[in-house]
Amino acid sequence: MIPLFLLATLFALPADTFGAPTDAVPVSGRAISLSRRSQSPRDVTEWGTLAKNQRDNLLAKYGGSTTAQKRSTGYNFYYGSLAIGSPAVSFDVILDTGSSDLWVAGSSCGTSCGSSPTYNPSSSSTFQNLSTAFSIVYGSGAAEGFVAQDIVQMAGFSVSSQGFAVADVVSQNLLTAPVSGLLGLAWQSIASSGSMPLWQALASGGAWDSALFGVLLNRYTNDSTAQVLEPGGVLNMGYTNSSLYTGSIDYIDIPGTPSYWYIPLTSLTVQGTSISITSGTTAAIDTGTTNIAGPASSIQAIYAQIPNSQPATGEWVGYYSFPCSTTVNVEFSFGGATWSMSPADFAFTQTSSTECIGAFFEASTGTGSPSWIIGDAFLKNVYSVFRYNPPSVGFATLSSVAIAENGAGGTVPSATIGTVSAAVTNTSDAPRGRALSASLSALVFLAVSAFLLL
Repeated sequence: MIPLFLLATLFALPADTFGAPTDAVPVSGRAISLSRRSQSPRDVTEWGTLAKNQRDNLLAKYGGSTTAQKRSTGYNFYYGSLAIGSPAVSFDVILDTGSSDLWVAGSSCGTSCGSSPTYNPSSSSTFQNLSTAFSIVYGSGAAEGFVAQDIVQMAGFSVSSQGFAVADVVSQNLLTAPVSGLLGLAWQSIASSGSMPLWQALASGGAWDSALFGVLLNRYTNDSTAQVLEPGGVLNMGYTNSSLYTGSIDYIDIPGTPSYWYIPLTSLTVQGTSISITSGTTAAIDTGTTNIAGPASSIQAIYAQIPNSQPATGEWVGYYSFPCSTTVNVEFSFGGATWSMSPADFAFTQTSSTECIGAFFEASTGTGSPSWIIGDAFLKNVYSVFRYNPPSVGFATLSSVAIAENGAGGTVPSATIGTVSAAVTNTSDAPRGRALSASLSALVFLAVSAFLLL
């Protein structure tokens, strides 16, 4: 979050297998298609505005504020469908491994939600208002409302008593149809509601054969023929798809209490030169961020390896320009294997016939937050796995099957309601008015980005 990959064959389980998480019957994982949506800026000025918004949004997300919950995605959005209520109503929501709350626009949102579908609490017989205020602040807007509980379904999985926020006040242009809200895929400890996120409820409740999910993102670099909607990749819930990678998955444990999906960053080389990385440096692995952010000194050292690169100005502050004709080779290590980043992903966009803007930009995160944010510019180069126990992130080399998906075209998916094959109850001990969880059914990822960006 366009041809959909066919859903993997589902293993039939009764729809009434609700129960405490420890009583859930595991079911083999589900393969969920991802799609990409393009919102191409018309000129360099608009690209600059997008770059500034990405930087501001990332600082809001990782800046360490303790007032209102702050989060955001970058310019790439991957979204999928879930269903809420009784009877179930489907909604498309952004899926983000860099946050932990589920929220959807409420029916009283008004014109600020545009044509995005909205959730009507009075239409669900299982809705419960927990009467707790909810607020999420973005770099360029906010969503406010209240915390509720209802049945949420996604990709054949269901979680009852799942908390989520109903946003009655949404900043103008914060939502773009068909998206109605956001689903966080990080850990409970950073959920502003205090409740267990959907994926965590499913993983801890035994609904998945393997307590993990895998992500593959597709590339559309400089594809002038790319349509507004294109295939974006695939999400594997409860298993890893061995056809999408070769060799083994290199897992790196989260070094402390799980919050973001953060892991050590041990080395970074650019054009064969090692960039100095302070001991103990960590990086958040964030599907909701388009590019890659790091400390100013490190970003400066990266571009020092690229002849004729220079700091950008105006709305581009924090970014750097470099000659588009330069092939930039980058390699990361997170304590295990070394992973290469395609030169095609190093260029964020082109600002003239000869000048490009790099995907790496300067950002100073808050105390206790990871100092590096690794977004889709890198993640398009690997098969990524997010594991519940032990808490860790894994990477694997893309297979020829996965690489062949780059630039493919197909049919655009829509929000749907699937058949529940496994169910759990969210029993997290978040206080009433603070619960936020979800029961999911029929997921489809879609990436929102411009073809020059991807």
